[in-house]
Amino acid sequence: MKKLLMFGWLLLCTVSSAFAQTHIVKGKVTDAATGEPLVMVSVQLKGTTTGTQTDAAGNFSINVPHPQGVLTFTYMGYEALARNIEGNTSLSIAMTKDNKQLDEVVVIGYGEVKKRDLTGSVVSVKGAELKKVPATNVMESVQGKLPGVDITKSSGASGAKINVTVRGNRSIRADNGPLYIVDGVQYQNIQDINPGDIQSMEVLKDASSTAIYGSRGANGVIIITTRKGATGKPKVNLNTYVGSNEVAGYPSMMTGPQYVALKREAYHTTGRWNTEADDALIFNAAEVNAIQNNLWTNYADLLIHKGLQQDYQVGVTGGSDKTKVYFSLDYFDEKGLFKLDRTRRYSARLNIDQTISSILKVGMQSQLTYYDQDARRDPLNQANKIVPLNGPYDADGNFVLFPNNGSAINPLADEQPNIYQNNSRITRTFINAYVELTPLKGLSLRSNLGVTLDNARQGIFAAKNSIDRSTASTSRSQYNTGAQRYLSWENVANYSHQFGHHTIGITGVASLLSDQRDSGFLQGEGQLLPSQLYYALANSVSGIAVRTNYLSSKLISFTGRVNYNYKGKYLLSLTGRSDGSSKLAPGNKWAFFPSAALAWRISDESFMHGQSVFSDLKLRASYGVAGNDAVSPYSTASYLSKIPFSYDDTNAALAYAIGSQIGNKNLKWELSATTDIGLDFSILNGRVGANIDYYDTHTKDLLLQRTLPSSSGVSTVIQNIGKTRNRGIEIGMNTTNISTGKFTWTSNIVFSKNKEEIVALADASTNDVANGWFIGYPVKVYYDYQKLGIWQTDEATEAAKFGYKAGDIKVKDLNGDGALNSQDRKVLGKQVPAWSGGFNNDIRFAHFDLNIYVFARIGQYIYSEYAAKFDPQGLENSAPLDYWTPEHASNEYPRPNASVSKDGTPFIKTLGYKDGSFVKIRNISLGYTLPAGALKAVHLSNVRVYVTGKNLFTFSKVKDYDPERGGDLSNPLTKMYVAGLNVEF
Repeated sequence: MKKLLMFGWLLLCTVSSAFAQTHIVKGKVTDAATGEPLVMVSVQLKGTTTGTQTDAAGNFSINVPHPQGVLTFTYMGYEALARNIEGNTSLSIAMTKDNKQLDEVVVIGYGEVKKRDLTGSVVSVKGAELKKVPATNVMESVQGKLPGVDITKSSGASGAKINVTVRGNRSIRADNGPLYIVDGVQYQNIQDINPGDIQSMEVLKDASSTAIYGSRGANGVIIITTRKGATGKPKVNLNTYVGSNEVAGYPSMMTGPQYVALKREAYHTTGRWNTEADDALIFNAAEVNAIQNNLWTNYADLLIHKGLQQDYQVGVTGGSDKTKVYFSLDYFDEKGLFKLDRTRRYSARLNIDQTISSILKVGMQSQLTYYDQDARRDPLNQANKIVPLNGPYDADGNFVLFPNNGSAINPLADEQPNIYQNNSRITRTFINAYVELTPLKGLSLRSNLGVTLDNARQGIFAAKNSIDRSTASTSRSQYNTGAQRYLSWENVANYSHQFGHHTIGITGVASLLSDQRDSGFLQGEGQLLPSQLYYALANSVSGIAVRTNYLSSKLISFTGRVNYNYKGKYLLSLTGRSDGSSKLAPGNKWAFFPSAALAWRISDESFMHGQSVFSDLKLRASYGVAGNDAVSPYSTASYLSKIPFSYDDTNAALAYAIGSQIGNKNLKWELSATTDIGLDFSILNGRVGANIDYYDTHTKDLLLQRTLPSSSGVSTVIQNIGKTRNRGIEIGMNTTNISTGKFTWTSNIVFSKNKEEIVALADASTNDVANGWFIGYPVKVYYDYQKLGIWQTDEATEAAKFGYKAGDIKVKDLNGDGALNSQDRKVLGKQVPAWSGGFNNDIRFAHFDLNIYVFARIGQYIYSEYAAKFDPQGLENSAPLDYWTPEHASNEYPRPNASVSKDGTPFIKTLGYKDGSFVKIRNISLGYTLPAGALKAVHLSNVRVYVTGKNLFTFSKVKDYDPERGGDLSNPLTKMYVAGLNVEF
């Protein structure tokens, strides 16, 4: 029996050993072009977890359970490869470099080029990246992700404006915002475009790239291409999210006891208050009662609520070989932090491309957008200054219009029924139709006709018990209307031809742009019924006013561009554009804007084939001139204004005088010349890629509004005076930190540093102190006395030399003349950052994806309304500040003094200047994509659910406040928590 068991055991081991035998496959992996071995290539047996990597010589060895199967080879920067084993024990693998990224098509002005053939400074962002940060305005979602582009949010109100500048402020008075091109046509209202409709976004920054847009591209160009239809079975995309908004940080004013202590100290300074028995001398009866019963209110807490943001979008893509259609509908709704603050946007988009024949194609891109927006007059200014004693309601819960029996109205007044309404309704229709003819190989002729129709009306009603009308005896109603018709007609010819190693592309453009606007303003006071709001203004009893306005301008342009390519290594681009603007003076209406750019693809040279450091290397250089005509139409003409005139005590007559601004018959173009040197490279087989640019922009003949002496009889004139300069460096870097079968981690790093300065104003050495413009400094700076602290008791003798005493603000005597006057002021700080940057991380593991995005803006100064919220008399509330008293030697704020008003306190403005640098975690998103196999049964191709935290944490020296928007206390910025769903079927 034992022998039988032993035999069985040996037999089992033999069989098991037979099944356990493995097949060893060895081989070598090399570069298909150079033959060089590739190190750490991932070798995987398909459908299993069995895998290995190549060694320093490119060799590998892998044990597989069967001589049949498939090995997959993956390596960063190379195309993935699969090879059947088919019983082989030795394999020779040659991998080809993956040039998909370089072959990506990038949209430029009036055309497209491969990324490898770019000669200018252009950043491209795909639609998937734009949807990572839920936002009202698509530009907010790329904040900190575009080198050289500074993006900030103006406020936390619903539908708030986004501020965008490209490579600094060139102009002092004229607009510095970029030109937006949507599907080839200028479109000013970028907030209308839903991120789900965007295929790609390109940012053109250097003069070579923007010169083809001439005067319109002086401040950079942002090109948006919306989604198009596609051949095949229709696809439906459903994107929706819901998010809860809350204030990102808001500092508190003084509590009731803190305010009482301040006011007591203010009157203690004058000798009127000594003990609590003297409270009746400085507080009214209602306030004394509130003090005794500890009744006080933080009005900001009552005004600020949680908001709500939601978006629902459906898009349909489909078509045949000849007809391609994209259609989408979108509903966006945002409730702000305040009651009466809400924005609703309804939009529809229809893009059609129709092939008529082999040489004729027509199409249309169209969008209809409708806004229904309720805006709130900022209540926080009133909430922050009203005396906090007592409360907004009496003991019976009735609303109290004037708490404390004073003249300050209740900050909650506008929220009461039939008191306040500010409603805007805007309808914008955008249609861009085109005809494209390709009569010969390489030649295309295209005509675009774009029309934007913008109609808006705003109605404002403020009852006599509203914040705005608290000192008036009647209500006021306003009814504002506006209409714009923007017409763009452009005819574009493109020709490309390749002969031998030479490739040439020629573009010609002729365009006409027409902008017509009219507006109306109606006002009346004393509406009969509050329910009439801003209607039936003819029934108003007083204050009836009527104004209308009309503006019209045209721009005619002729453009030519030549792109030359030799062997794909040597690239040349030459552009010339001539613009004629109706806004400028006769004889100066036309200007010519040239540019040139060169690029050398060093990595394609034969001497680079043997190296393994750079997988791509390109050097770029460009120079170009762009213009700006960003002044109001008719700035060259003087105008008349009606003035009251009476030639005796009883008789009056109509009279007119020259308006406050006199026309300038010599007005001409503002010109900006930019030099750009750039380097594009990737190393470690594409694992690290970077774009580095240095630029230098000189702007002259600034369109500047100049103040004239009163003896001239007019106030201002717009002239071509002054110069500015912007120079800086931009770095954009993409890295693949980890890449395995299931786990990838990629990063995007952006760094921008811009030095902005005024070079000359009326002359090369004279500052304009009245307007705050200083040669050698940026356009926007803070100019004031330098605060050193507070004069202390032991410094009383020294303070007296300057005419001050202990407890007063101490500032620096800059010129050392023993006196403190306007000559001791200096530039304290600039409102633009010294540098800004972003750090974006995308992590994927199996079906999960994680995005963490950090944004920084360093070196900027802000004027903090909170830091300056100090009333030395105690007439209004203040921030809980560390003020000086004889018993408390503070160096922060002066001694309260009931005999000195806030405006009369020496150097009071110096209290508000603060370092506004910040770092914030802009976005954290976690998503899960359902496995494809689980979706087949319900006929879905993709389902992704995600949660996002937006603007979650801000790190700065400014406590309880997000300094991104500056130092204003109105409409604070928000943070948002979002849950979203993406479905495709």
